[in-house]
Amino acid sequence: MNEKFFDLKKEKQDRMINAALKIFGMRGYQFASTDDIVKEAGISKGLLFHYFGSKSGLYSFIYDYSVRFMSMELKASVDANETNFFTLQKQIETGRLQVLKNYPCMQLFLEKCNVETTKEALLAVEEKKEELAALYDSFNAQIDFSLLPEGTDTAKLQNMLRYTLKNLMEEQFLLGSLQPEMLYQENTSYITFLENLFAKKA
Repeated sequence: MNEKFFDLKKEKQDRMINAALKIFGMRGYQFASTDDIVKEAGISKGLLFHYFGSKSGLYSFIYDYSVRFMSMELKASVDANETNFFTLQKQIETGRLQVLKNYPCMQLFLEKCNVETTKEALLAVEEKKEELAALYDSFNAQIDFSLLPEGTDTAKLQNMLRYTLKNLMEEQFLLGSLQPEMLYQENTSYITFLENLFAKKA
């Protein structure tokens, strides 16, 4: 990419980033159109290619930017000494809330990247693909699962929560009603529900 992109006013940078996040996040790489991205961003197609060179160049930049921004907010929100599964999940949601306030479609984009199969897209992000996964693995390594009731299938618990939170987010996008604070409240209410349920079993 052209480093002069960062010389643009922050508002214009974010407008272009948010447009790409939205189109790639909702349609995936193959069906995302640069025409739609520039229309969403309110810029010319020439300007987009001036800074990013190609569709894959833009995708690579957006992925790298998303990983770095998401990692920054998560690290700022998660206590490195926290061992309680449910408390840790709430801290992760706090970090994601800060991301959503700045970039509403970033989490959606990253989720879409996880199931991306287009070769061109996979090649564009391969260097950074493991970085965010490694951060989540480090959070997972903090958890003291012995605090949960004996016999808890922790893998199923984590998958159930992950799918629930992912579906809550996607539902708001489909309805066109994404509001970061409301999504955060809804997400944490599900985490609290599970926390109370498991506390009764303990």
